[in-house]
Amino acid sequence: MEFIDNTVNDINIAYIGGGSKNWTLKLMADLASESSLSGTVKLYDIDFDSASLNESIGNSLCSREDVKGKWKYKAVRNIEEALDGADFVIISILPGNLVDMISDVHVPEKYGIYQSVGDTTGPGGIMRALRAIPIFAGFAQKIKEHCPAAWVINLSNPMALCVRTLYKVFPNIKAFGCCHEVYSVKVLLSDMLYELKGINDVPANKIKVNVSGINHFTWIDKASYNEIDLMPLFEEFTEKYYDEGYIDSFNRALDPEQAEYFRCANRVKFDLFRKYKLIAAAGDRHLAEFMPPLYLKNPQTVALWKFALTPVSFRLKQHYQKVEKYRKIADGEKSFEISRSTEEIVNQIKALLGLEDIITNVNLPNKGQMQGIQMGAVVETNALFSRNGVQPIVAGKLPMDVHNLIMNHVTNQEIILKAALNRDKELAFKAFMNDPLVNIHENDARKLFDEMLANIKEHLQGWNI
Repeated sequence: MEFIDNTVNDINIAYIGGGSKNWTLKLMADLASESSLSGTVKLYDIDFDSASLNESIGNSLCSREDVKGKWKYKAVRNIEEALDGADFVIISILPGNLVDMISDVHVPEKYGIYQSVGDTTGPGGIMRALRAIPIFAGFAQKIKEHCPAAWVINLSNPMALCVRTLYKVFPNIKAFGCCHEVYSVKVLLSDMLYELKGINDVPANKIKVNVSGINHFTWIDKASYNEIDLMPLFEEFTEKYYDEGYIDSFNRALDPEQAEYFRCANRVKFDLFRKYKLIAAAGDRHLAEFMPPLYLKNPQTVALWKFALTPVSFRLKQHYQKVEKYRKIADGEKSFEISRSTEEIVNQIKALLGLEDIITNVNLPNKGQMQGIQMGAVVETNALFSRNGVQPIVAGKLPMDVHNLIMNHVTNQEIILKAALNRDKELAFKAFMNDPLVNIHENDARKLFDEMLANIKEHLQGWNI
């Protein structure tokens, strides 16, 4: 890398999952919008054609006058070529495929278990983890061999277990996980300031929060804007909108088709605040899955709480729409509008290169930032990003009732990790039975577990299935 007048050139980024149709355009747009960075992005994907398509889109940006950051994109056929010389590694993969998600999400419905997302916890999250952990173990080993000093940024779910696996295999890895769920709750708090105080257009990044928990099940016990304490306001806001719910500007921005399956009215969040006096800092679709089936008892219950079950058929439809969109952009039939997203990756890279310090929420092994959680478990708190360093900020200890909710999942994640690395079917079943959503008789749980495991056996090499 070359440092000149607050700019850094010749940065090497390895993008594992570089054929992605979810994150790639955002990353390209964010890099194109940043004048202080330039370099090369190597795109590696098991689908080389998809990576090549993204290469064409990325390289088409360099000649545009509205592009500030000049980057070269190169699709590569093997992970070793991507990682050699990498300063940063971005991982954005789907463990398995969307057909696997049909089993993850919909097979449990035969037993009365409903999941709104199915990628982090619940039966679907567990199966996804069993697919992901061996893949991430391989990534960790390759990173250790080819770019051990690189910073590794994970975007894949299940976030905590993916990051935990990287550290388990390569303890000296410099990895963290990024999630935008906390940003979305800041948007809600910004809306709240307007609704209750008439304070308009508060940028979400100006709202300060103390974050504590695990990915998709994070909690806020302190929130402020300038000198305003937002916790008492949120209690007022909860009581005002508890029954009807409140669709925040983040959800209002969804197009009608997305809104049908992704919109929520924050009623789960309001109910959790009533119970625990903390702000649950994730979308209702995620939060509901970490609890016993209070909110996911059946589709009628989900409708009462005003969020949605997202069918995999819609995800498949979206995927094909995105494939067509990317093809049209690559062929010049559709324009690629450059605008900075709300994702933090580029700001984190700038901070790690010493261009600016930032504080943001991030998933890291516990070094004491969360009291009462075992060391090494991956937790989500704020952290200070500065030159070549990510320092977690001590978040304190959550109230015992919320702490216990989280500990159940932290313990289960460790069991899942051990089961996946040791290919231990019975241990995996124990984790399955421990999940709060698996609120069925053990005999039925065994049938469900065996069926779901059989459906993904092609990804479980060495298992006795």
